[in-house]
Amino acid sequence: MKATIQTQGKQYTVTEGDVLVLNRYPETDAGSKIEINEVLTLGEGKEFKLGSPFVDGAKVSATILENKRGRKVVIFKKKKRKGYHRRRGHRQELSVIKIDSIDS
Repeated sequence: MKATIQTQGKQYTVTEGDVLVLNRYPETDAGSKIEINEVLTLGEGKEFKLGSPFVDGAKVSATILENKRGRKVVIFKKKKRKGYHRRRGHRQELSVIKIDSIDS
């Protein structure tokens, strides 16, 4: 069964067993269970349900596999012939989740 979910301002189409890399869920650890209640569409073929905006009673259960940090992004600013340059870096906090079940 497929479902389109909305979490953290983004939409994902998922099936059971999928692994997603998302922005970090606050105050969670590896092994934590989360439920996503914002399900936009559910099912396939003749059993397809479209929510307005969400499907009533539908939820997606997931497990957090790990919390990690993403690759370093370097921000470099320079103005030629002025002696001005700035270098900054940033690493995004990420959560890796696995979709356990999709309930209607």
